Amino acid sequence: MRPVTDAHSPLALAQGLIRCPSVTPQEGGALAYLAGILAQAGFSVERPVFSEPGTPDVENLYARIGEGPCLLLAGHTDVVPPGDASAWRHAPFAGAVEGGELYGRGAVDMKGGIACMLAAVLAFLDRRGPDFGGAIAFLVTGDEEGPAVNGTVKLLDWARARGERFSHCLLGEPTNPDTLGEMIKIGRRGSLTASLTVHGVQGHVAYPHRAENPIPGLLRLAQGLLAEPLDGGTAHFDASNLEFTTMDVGNPSTNVIPAEARATFNIRFNDLWTPETLAAELERRLAAAAGNTVRYSLDVRPTNSVAFLTAPDAFVERVADAIEAETGRRPALSTTGGTSDARFIKDACPVIEFGLVGRTMHQVDERVAVADLDRLAAIVGRVLDAYFPADDATPRQA
Repeated sequence: MRPVTDAHSPLALAQGLIRCPSVTPQEGGALAYLAGILAQAGFSVERPVFSEPGTPDVENLYARIGEGPCLLLAGHTDVVPPGDASAWRHAPFAGAVEGGELYGRGAVDMKGGIACMLAAVLAFLDRRGPDFGGAIAFLVTGDEEGPAVNGTVKLLDWARARGERFSHCLLGEPTNPDTLGEMIKIGRRGSLTASLTVHGVQGHVAYPHRAENPIPGLLRLAQGLLAEPLDGGTAHFDASNLEFTTMDVGNPSTNVIPAEARATFNIRFNDLWTPETLAAELERRLAAAAGNTVRYSLDVRPTNSVAFLTAPDAFVERVADAIEAETGRRPALSTTGGTSDARFIKDACPVIEFGLVGRTMHQVDERVAVADLDRLAAIVGRVLDAYFPADDATPRQA
């Protein structure tokens, strides 16, 4: 068996990944870096590329070792652009360490998380060897920060067609607001975007009787959408919220009544709704507000983001126990935040998310405490030991 070396510490692995400039959709060497390490550790590794008209081709990675019930470790190596590199304390792809912190784009979201999972698995295999009573798989995409079309959703379909099955998944997104160990994500709210257009009649402001101003109608319909809360939340979810993100008429003239007024809004919705029931509720509210006087059209965009919940079970408890053992904190079970690739993985197996502190993700000087890298790797190591106990050839199932 290959000995564990400093080259396979969480810090060294995170640095290796950060030094690959894998800005979506570029692979940047990050998946090749992972593939080499995983292949050396005995994993079978494949790197399928997926395509879709109008979107960039994206390379992905799937690796598996062992036989039997499979724990899936998932994440992404693509990162958002660094912005003005001169604004960074250290070059965004240098992987520099200062003051006990690792700087670099992806340090938190989520190359650091992948490095910790990888370090934990390498150490686990060195302790236990390849016959540990189950299987471990890595599912890593290069399309999480982009359109999310040629990444995890297609990689899961590809794996399913090959007969791959998973028992549980740990997704390494940064879930902790301020301190490692605060929070596990056991679900996510859905996301629905819609555009509302109010139709009027263009005309001169001095002759309003010959025109029909759509702006008052848009304000009236907006108030109709916001007048009542969508719901009051559920046991595991916050209340759904509707937020207008744009309102405009595209009118450069001060003496012309516009022909149309438009607004776009997004709703983050909980498990009381589906996209279909939510669209029906929007239509109901708009019709009531419009009466017979406001002419409008509503365009509800297709969404692949629906609310889901991984009900707390033995697997969730196992992860929470590991976190508490390493950090002294019992994590909250949360469904807050934006969307993640967990929305796709949930259709393959129960999925929970736990990773690093997300305070600096997507920011200039994105960084992570080196001590947190070590602690997260230790947490994942405890999860592996509990999932594949040494005294039982069959992994414990929830």
